Amino acid sequence: MRIRTHGDEVTSTRATRSRDVDRHALFWHEPRSVLSTTHRIETVLIQRPDIRLSQVLAGLSYALDLTEGQREGHAVRSCLLGMRIALELQLTADQRSALFYALLMKDLGCSSNAARFSVLFGAADQRVKADLKTTDWPRAIEAFRFVARNVAPGQFWLKRTWQLLGVVSRGPAGARDVVLTRCERGADIARTLGFQDETVQAIRALDEHWDGAGQPYALRGDQIPLLARILGLAQTVEVYFSSYGVEAAYDMAMSRRSSWFDPDLVDALLAVRSDDEFWRALANEDGAAQLARVEPADKVLVADEDRLDRVAEAFALVIDAKSPWTFQHSRGVAATSVAIAEVMGYPREQIREIRRAALLHDIGKLGVSSLILDKPGTLTDDEFRIMRRHPIATREILNRTGCFKHLANVAASHHERLDGTGYDLGLGRGDLSMLTRVLCTSDVCDALRASRPYRAGMPTERVLEIMGREAGTGVDPSCFEALQIALGKDTLTHPQATEVPAVRLVSALEDDYHQAA
Repeated sequence: MRIRTHGDEVTSTRATRSRDVDRHALFWHEPRSVLSTTHRIETVLIQRPDIRLSQVLAGLSYALDLTEGQREGHAVRSCLLGMRIALELQLTADQRSALFYALLMKDLGCSSNAARFSVLFGAADQRVKADLKTTDWPRAIEAFRFVARNVAPGQFWLKRTWQLLGVVSRGPAGARDVVLTRCERGADIARTLGFQDETVQAIRALDEHWDGAGQPYALRGDQIPLLARILGLAQTVEVYFSSYGVEAAYDMAMSRRSSWFDPDLVDALLAVRSDDEFWRALANEDGAAQLARVEPADKVLVADEDRLDRVAEAFALVIDAKSPWTFQHSRGVAATSVAIAEVMGYPREQIREIRRAALLHDIGKLGVSSLILDKPGTLTDDEFRIMRRHPIATREILNRTGCFKHLANVAASHHERLDGTGYDLGLGRGDLSMLTRVLCTSDVCDALRASRPYRAGMPTERVLEIMGREAGTGVDPSCFEALQIALGKDTLTHPQATEVPAVRLVSALEDDYHQAA
């Protein structure tokens, strides 16, 4: 049996066959296990002398841009803008270091309210969020227009009317709850990454306004941390600059001076207005390449192996927060992949690479609308085409990171099949490394065990029955054999396996989904 659903299980849809993949990017030793296998796992055990953490985070920030519906490089350009303002303000090296990472990672919490935006508006969350960035939403008339143009696009007028009333009826408290989810989640993940408290608090207060009309805590003036004030100005200027140009960005900043923004910060921004070289570089040059010039030289953080693990774990939290139905998926796939690899006898350092690839394999899904991810039914052909593109985004994002680049093809190939009918490249058994096969097996297993909008999670016996029929055509027999042994040890617990759909596990969404129904 081949299942064609939301793209997280076995699929029978054939993708265009391509061998445009570096099959020798990874080199692994033969497993020590007695399990029958004639294939080599492949990986690179790279010597990483001095990897800047900023290089890693800059590459991964493109995933956050996708989630926010922004042009690629938004976070990086916001960082360059914010650091230029810091230069004008003559901040200390410690302050600039804390600001630097806050600017790069300001949107860590952005995925956590994506499902709520989609449900509340009946629209693609990225589209709603992108429009919100250019709306002066504290003004009641602007807020109403924003809601009116974004609810249930393309639907019958009565549906749009009910959707609009549903959003408006929630009032300021509803808006606060949506922003609160994002800010608290972003701050928590920043703390997980080990950032200092100034960075964490800046991300938490990202959406506060100078006049107290911001969200979610209605902080006013100096109550808002200075670094948060810089974040708010820099990100908004970047959106207007990228969309409409320098003059429009300055017009916006001046019109919101003393309302959205600290007047002193706007004045500092005005000092940069005549720097044509800065604006030209911001528009035309590779932003990531410019970051090294603005990062405080004596405060550079190095990404050692433990920190890289922490980064992968943190971004797994970002990925899994995108949908209440997959709130443990990346970590579940990672745990399953590790268990399979241990049974197959791979050494610790190689299992570490497997785990990282698994934690990051779905990072491209941050660019898929929650309307599709959370749809309680079969996807249309157009929706499935959009879903099938998420491995492409995973590959492109990981290729930007340097230290995870060698895992890009493996992580992006988690929907490929031995018989060549998977996606996005339609690779067959001759193209799939054993690492990829481990990941594919783990992905199918975790997806079947978890609840989805269209069904409850399956018990282990049913999962093995389905996967057993796919062994040799869809999933690798050796990996499946190792999976059976791992599950038999009863160490791979999965709290979603026998529960009703996961929306009930995320209480903040229950009312939203009830309203949508």
